[in-house]
Amino acid sequence: MSLELKLVAIETPAGANVILGQSHFIKTVEDLYEALVGSVPDIKFGLAFCEASGDCLVRTDGTDAGLTAAAVAAAQAVGAGHSFVIVLRGAFPINVLNAVKACPEVCRIFCASANPLQVIVAETGQGRGILGVVDGSSPAGVEDATGVTWRVELLKTFGYKR
Repeated sequence: MSLELKLVAIETPAGANVILGQSHFIKTVEDLYEALVGSVPDIKFGLAFCEASGDCLVRTDGTDAGLTAAAVAAAQAVGAGHSFVIVLRGAFPINVLNAVKACPEVCRIFCASANPLQVIVAETGQGRGILGVVDGSSPAGVEDATGVTWRVELLKTFGYKR
């Protein structure tokens, strides 16, 4: 047996966020679609799910062809069985993440981010699996009073603080 580690970059479209997760059943596509459209009116998203048995196809759905194409490209690049990629715009992951996690097929969420992403993938003779992600950059320091003010103002802009 052999094991090879790969680092796969996920290309996130401008202004979009990505949710990367793992599930266990082909019904994932339908249930995630319903969770997303039921969480945010007029949400724009694309969804791709890597089937891990049978035909082993990338199954897709979404409300936006461009975002669906981006989700498919990411899913194909990662190529891990039972993984899924959601690319969304017009909503933040915080608006849909609880609904996504509540889907009975969802086993785990690796990340939900607008940052540049790298996925650490293990490849064996059987296939690929996700070991983890590198989400954005490493810390450059600790926030000071100016940083706290900036963070609170940003949250006010988004409507999360008064």
